[in-house]
Parts: sequence; C-alpha cells; structure tokens
Amino acid sequence: MVIHERLGRWLSPTNLQFAFGIFALVAGALVALRQDAHHPLFQTAGTVGYAVAAVLSFGSWFALRRAATAAGARRLLIVFHLLFIPAQFLFLLAHQMPWLGMLLSTMITVGLRPRFPRLGRTSRKVWLTLHIGIGVGWLGVSLGMLALSVVGVTTDRHEVRHGAYVLMDTFNVALAIPSVFLAIITGAVVSLGTPWGLIKHRWVLAKLIIALSLPVLATFEGPWIDELTARTKDPAAEPGQTGILLVGAMALFLALLWTATILSVFKPGGRTRWGRRENTRGRDAQAAVTVGSIPCAVTRTSRGHPVRTHDRADGRGGTPAPGPTP
Repeated sequence: MVIHERLGRWLSPTNLQFAFGIFALVAGALVALRQDAHHPLFQTAGTVGYAVAAVLSFGSWFALRRAATAAGARRLLIVFHLLFIPAQFLFLLAHQMPWLGMLLSTMITVGLRPRFPRLGRTSRKVWLTLHIGIGVGWLGVSLGMLALSVVGVTTDRHEVRHGAYVLMDTFNVALAIPSVFLAIITGAVVSLGTPWGLIKHRWVLAKLIIALSLPVLATFEGPWIDELTARTKDPAAEPGQTGILLVGAMALFLALLWTATILSVFKPGGRTRWGRRENTRGRDAQAAVTVGSIPCAVTRTSRGHPVRTHDRADGRGGTPAPGPTP
C-alpha cells in the first residue's frame, strides 16, 4: 500500500509535467542537432514545438502547485496534450524521441481526468463534416499512393518508375501526413463532444486504435519512399524488395482505412466495459432521483393501523404496505 501511494505521488500529473518539460528540452535539442533528417520541415517543426512545450510545461508545473491557478493550468494542459500527441507523430519523421513524448503526454492527459462539454447541434455538424471530409480525402490519397507503388514495381520505363516514387513522396508529405493529424483531431473532438466517447463503444475504440496505428506504419513507409526515390534516379536500378514492402504497406494502409469506414457505418460491438459501467451508474442515479421524488403519505385503515401509500400521477395512490397483524 505504501509503495502504491508513493508511486501514485511520483506519477501525479504535476510531477509528470515537470518530467515532460525536461524531456522537451532534450528532445528539441536532439531533433535540432540531427544531421541526416529526411524532412527538414518536420525537423524545424519538432525543434520549435518542443521548445514551446518546454516553456509551457515548466510554467504549468508552477501553476499547478498554486490553488489559485491550478484549475486554469489544468484546462490548458488538457487541450495542449490532446493536440500535442498527434503533433508528435509528425515529429517522428525527424527523430524517434517523440515516441517517449507521446507516452508522457498520454499519461498526463489521463491523470488530469478531463471532462468535455457536449457539442451543440451546429458545432457537432461542423466537426462531423470536417471529420468525414478529411477521412474521405485520406482514403483517396491512400488509394492513389497504392496505385503509384504498384506502378513503381511493375513498370519497365525508368522515368515512369522514378516519377511514381517522386509523386508518392509529395503525396506523403503534403497530403497523407496532414490528413493523419487532422483526422485524429477532428475524430477526438466529435467523440469527446458527443455521448459516443472515445472508449465507451467498441467500434469507436477500434477506430481510435486504427487511427493511432496508421502513423506508426507511416514511420516505416516514409523512409522506404525516400530510399526508392533516391535509388531510382539510376536508370538501371530496380525497386527490389523495398518496392514490394512498400506495396504491402500501402495495401495494409488502405485496408485499415476501409475498416474504419465500415465501423463508422455499421457501428458493431456494443458498449465496452467502461461504457457499461457508466451506463449502469447513470441508470442507478436516475432511479434514485425517480424514487426520491415520489412523496409518501401515511393513512390509517379502519382498524387504525398505519398504511404507507405512494402518490401517483393518476391520483389513485399506490399499493398499501401491509400493517401489523391485528
């Protein structure tokens, strides 16, 4: 018990936020000093992002320790880490350190126990439209990249092969990666701002797992595209095994996106245990309110024994409770 309490104190959101500030300083320096980064744009974004995260983390750490500013710092950190988790997926294109950052951000967010207000009718439609539109666009980009990867492996013309991989690299950086980020953000807003939640229903949880697994797959797919783009500058070069692996990765990418689409339409699986637990608590609370709101009246029978009746909406009263045996 003592060990558990000490561990809980060490892993409190306040202490984790201080640890995240130290991590952000180290990660930002490592990202900035890397010499062989394939995507300078994301290297710059990672450096700036972790610098901002370090400043915010240390400032929030001080704010969380003061009662007057703790509530505002808590709200700010919830929003920040929810946005920064998918952002760190993008930083993976520059360095591998963001894996640890995503773990820390997730632990801090869970520890803060966020509660989200329900979206209004108009806001819900706006966010849902954005999520659907981005998801459809992402699906189309993935289909196009699969077609280009197949062309790169099967064509005999050097200029077509090299052009296919150049286009794939452009699609990956300009379209696929932003789609990942925006799809996760809009999906999280729609889930948390509606009764569906993130982990209350099996189909939503499955979509969340798919959405988080796709950037992991992209960390392998991106370097393969870069390698094939550089290799096929030589007219005699062949895609080889890397080209075949890329086709398989893009096919898996597309299959996962179609699975997420099917889940969105059919919504299979029912509630998770967390959703069932919350639903049970809601029913118990509603039943307690309903029973507590029924006034009781005490009447007497012809023999003078007290009888308790519940007033009913129809005015006829309830079933008399049996009195003592005469």
